[in-house]
Amino acid sequence: MKLFKAKTPEEKRVLRRERLLVLVSGLLTAAAFPPVSLHWLLFVGLVPLFLILDKRTSLRSLNGAGYLFGFIFSFLTVYWVGAFTEMKDPFLMIAGGALLFFNPLLFVIPATLFYCADKVINRKTALFLLPFFWLISEYIYSITDVSFPWLTLGQGIATFTSYIQIADHIGSMGLTVIIAYVNLFIYLAYKHFAMNRKLAYRYGSVAVLMILLPVIYGNIVLSNADTSGEKLRVGIIQPDLDPYEKWSYGDLTKLARLHLELSDKAISQNANLIIWPETALPVYLLEGGSEVRDTIMQYTLKNNVSLLTGMPHKIVYPSKEYAPYDAKIHKIYEYYYSTYNAILLFTPQSYHVQNYNKMKLVPFGEKTPYADKIPLLGELIKWSVGIGAWNVGTDTTLLVMTKSGHSFKDVVYDTVRIGGLVCYESIYPDLVAVLNELGADLFVVVTNDSWYGNTSGPYQHKEFAALRAVETRKSVVRCANGGISCVIDPYGRTTVETKMYTRDVLVADVQIRRDEPTFYSRNPLIAAKIASAISVLIFGMFWVLKLKKRFPGQDDILKE
Repeated sequence: MKLFKAKTPEEKRVLRRERLLVLVSGLLTAAAFPPVSLHWLLFVGLVPLFLILDKRTSLRSLNGAGYLFGFIFSFLTVYWVGAFTEMKDPFLMIAGGALLFFNPLLFVIPATLFYCADKVINRKTALFLLPFFWLISEYIYSITDVSFPWLTLGQGIATFTSYIQIADHIGSMGLTVIIAYVNLFIYLAYKHFAMNRKLAYRYGSVAVLMILLPVIYGNIVLSNADTSGEKLRVGIIQPDLDPYEKWSYGDLTKLARLHLELSDKAISQNANLIIWPETALPVYLLEGGSEVRDTIMQYTLKNNVSLLTGMPHKIVYPSKEYAPYDAKIHKIYEYYYSTYNAILLFTPQSYHVQNYNKMKLVPFGEKTPYADKIPLLGELIKWSVGIGAWNVGTDTTLLVMTKSGHSFKDVVYDTVRIGGLVCYESIYPDLVAVLNELGADLFVVVTNDSWYGNTSGPYQHKEFAALRAVETRKSVVRCANGGISCVIDPYGRTTVETKMYTRDVLVADVQIRRDEPTFYSRNPLIAAKIASAISVLIFGMFWVLKLKKRFPGQDDILKE
């Protein structure tokens, strides 16, 4: 018995045409993302895909279209994840290659939910729910152990500055829904144009309004933008070190001296806060007595300046009873400890070093997914560079900088509360919203995108941070090892930035906003909750219907 019926020449021709349309959809959507940044393509990029989804009826064919779109889209936008251009770490390349095939599974979720809605309600309603199905797929991807929510529609529009101003109310998740609806209404206008011109114009008008209204709102906000008030002068240190060689760097004192000499240039320009990039020094700086740690403390005291840096952090526990569930045990000395990719803040007023431990870890790069449940995975999969197998931070902590001897420009308060983000964390809008709700006055992102070479990755990462600024209406400062370091104002506009792969010192006045949290910051998951409720309801109805068809006599039995 044949499992698959042979296709006729006409069916093959139709299939080739449909695959071509899905390919075009993936190309258009990818071109909207940095560094190409043709952001307006996001409003039409999904139209060919929606056309194909509307034509197909079987779950297999719908999922096939979703996966093919996801593969083209992912390949063109996150090809850089495996650091193939550097070719220095085999495991990283293997993990990156696997991602290119795993990531497209994300786009099977909306196709599957669309199929379920079509079966339990009707095709028209299923189409109108498709934007929420798209959002739930993005949200699910952000909360799993293999979380990599890089390719969200909302973040893809980040370079359209006037359009994203509405994110202070709806966030990037809300932008995803709006963008998907614009595509849907354009498709519906196309679909009905020949049969019902009047209805087509209505759909088209709705699509145009969903583009124009946010732009009008954004232009009003930007024209009334307040850039006055309190400023903090920051010195951003971009050392441009080879990240692979740094971890085998022999002379830690020499490496620290390099950072301090660059910091001298920022201090000569009256910087109040010096910022070093992610894992600036490859050592657990606070463990035991550290000469370099003391040097940094003396430096901050001598220059009356605060210094914030990305740094590995280690906590040793007196016994198993005091250790968290995910603590590691030293194989030789048998003590329990945790290691974190962290941010440390040194201030001249105190010998206490504040720290924030990274909460969102890069799958495979910083943490092996599900290794806490399947320990063998942690032993089998290890990155060959860096201090890997980090523990997951648990506290959303603000770093508090006290006013130093250098006067803040137009300073109003004695302290500045900093929301610290380590690299990858800046793509999580809900995490940043929590820190904003806690009272962050500005955000600092320390990162090291140099693992991936001069590819699309660093440009995408930098632009996504603009959305975090708009969502919170707070400035975002990025300090990157090899670029792109920059300052982004509360309206998502980059005011100053460095070039990739240059050793540089960037000194700038950063606006401090102490406003009440935005509506989005107080309600970051509204859109996700709505999408979740709709998706669970549809999926539940589908399985109830499926069980009824499989056991048709059960209702009669229950009545008896």
